[in-house]
Amino acid sequence: MTMPRPSFDQIETGKEFNQWYWLKEEMVEICRQSGLPYTGSKFELRDRIMHALDNNGEVLSKAPAARKTSKFNWAKSKLTLSTIITDNVSFGPNFRNFMKSQIGNRFTCHGDFMDWVKCHPGKTLGDAVNAWHDLEHRKQDQDFKRDIAQHNMLSQYVRDFLADNHGKTLKDALKCWKLKKSQPTKTGFITYSKTDLGLAS
Repeated sequence: MTMPRPSFDQIETGKEFNQWYWLKEEMVEICRQSGLPYTGSKFELRDRIMHALDNNGEVLSKAPAARKTSKFNWAKSKLTLSTIITDNVSFGPNFRNFMKSQIGNRFTCHGDFMDWVKCHPGKTLGDAVNAWHDLEHRKQDQDFKRDIAQHNMLSQYVRDFLADNHGKTLKDALKCWKLKKSQPTKTGFITYSKTDLGLAS
């Protein structure tokens, strides 16, 4: 039997708030109504609300963003294979057109590739081209699975559910997900467990 999630005005502490699953849209609205900044990632909103609950509505101080040191103009500069990747790298049309000129029209600027580029300042665009080919080559491995962002709990839940329950369908996974997210948790994260099948019985 599932427990109904309390309304926000019934919650008194950050710990209690974090026991439940909240959509980002819900947290944005909570921040609006509470007079808190309502921009940022899902985890930033969660931490902001929890802090306010535990500190009489105080706004959580935001850590200053790291300053970018490079002034390289990625939008207008001529790019070559020897161009050094800087900390202000931009994936706009100039960057994408250059990569297409080296790889062809099959080039896509997907998340894994952008993560590689952003994590490798000091490397060259020639290294980036090689990295793109390496990332594409991984797809030929039947066991390869692209990483799912931490905040995308639904996608991770569905992947884990289907991997553990051969013969079950996406509909089955979503049914269990819906029931699981209505339950309180210790961390606020919804993760798949074999016992979740009992929720739908």
